[in-house]
Amino acid sequence: MNLRRLTAVVPLVAAGALGAASAPALAAAPGPAEGLFGTQDPTYDGVWRQSLSLVALDAAGRRLPVKAVDWLVGQQCEDGSFAPYREKPAADCGPKEQVDTNQTGAAIQALAAIGGHRAEAEKALGWLKSVQNKDGGWGYTAGSPSDANSTSVVLGALRALGVRPASVTKGGKSAEDALLSLALKCDAKQSPGKAGSAFAFQPEKDGSLVANADATAAAVTAGYGAGFVVAAPDEERGGSTGCETPRTAKDAARNGALWLGGVLGENGAVTTALPGAKPKPDPGNTADTAVALAAAGMPEEAREAVGWLRSEGPAWAAKTGPAAWAQLILAAHATGVDPADFAGRDLPAKLAATGPGGKTVAGETVRAHDSGEDGQHAKDEKDAKKDDGGGPSPWWFVGVGLAAGAGIGFLLSSRNKKNSR
Repeated sequence: MNLRRLTAVVPLVAAGALGAASAPALAAAPGPAEGLFGTQDPTYDGVWRQSLSLVALDAAGRRLPVKAVDWLVGQQCEDGSFAPYREKPAADCGPKEQVDTNQTGAAIQALAAIGGHRAEAEKALGWLKSVQNKDGGWGYTAGSPSDANSTSVVLGALRALGVRPASVTKGGKSAEDALLSLALKCDAKQSPGKAGSAFAFQPEKDGSLVANADATAAAVTAGYGAGFVVAAPDEERGGSTGCETPRTAKDAARNGALWLGGVLGENGAVTTALPGAKPKPDPGNTADTAVALAAAGMPEEAREAVGWLRSEGPAWAAKTGPAAWAQLILAAHATGVDPADFAGRDLPAKLAATGPGGKTVAGETVRAHDSGEDGQHAKDEKDAKKDDGGGPSPWWFVGVGLAAGAGIGFLLSSRNKKNSR
């Protein structure tokens, strides 16, 4: 959802995808710190991959490394926000810390899963509220135009803390209003979906909307009230089987889910292409789509996607790193597949092996009471299960808004315009 799609490109960037002039800056970037999942440069995705890893391990019932939890908590700025990576977390956050909504929203979801860090999560939420756009949504950085992916990450954060999205508004608009504004009309040209209608990442310069598979997966998941973790549906949900003019974000999410079902190829994979490259099956986007289809109550289609991931996902995750292992775990979890026996591989063990060793702690899932009041929560401590052994790895995502500061604007362009399959 979001930053995820772009982190897969980090190895390409380091290899020269940005050109010789940009490579030295990346080469001089700080190395990973103790407590962080993965050995890759954390400059652009440290907090994101840490958060996703902790959420995935918690969803799988595994114990969380104390050092990993401490690392995440220590990355928070005084105003509550999170940057991708702070080399010196003890120092005050300054202009060089390029804080953003995606890292902050992901961290909130992780803190909610971990438990015991309500104050930090509330502080992060306060910062997100302070940078909400007038259309009710969020862009990657404060003040940037709202996009479907960033808005969806923040929606997941709100719900992780039991906050009703309708209670967080700017100019009378909520995040769900922002998502609805990014939904394509039923009669819009949006190949290859065979039914329904997609979401755009952001409006084009002329105000038009272009179907985007990654943005649609994020918006569908958020539109159905979910964040990173989606529980496997017991059965197919009822509802329209054709595109209908949406009145709510959930209506638009239903249209988006139907469209995503048409995007899956015969092999169950979503095919995408980076600028200048030939289209090919995309494991990360396929995992996002599986989660979205499960959230929408379309288990058969979701299992088709996971079926393809069983054969292709582990090799991809082994090359790209901890967030990829996390994404596979969350896709398996959303479809009722045991992540500990994923084509003979123990995904949580593989992920845990990329993180710090030492003392572990059981996570807690914070659930809001259905009382209609924000801020009331019940904590259910989960029992940890199995040993956290495993093998090696590395990972995948570079946030959207990094484009401006890191010289990788083409990544944003690919997500915004070229990822329509």
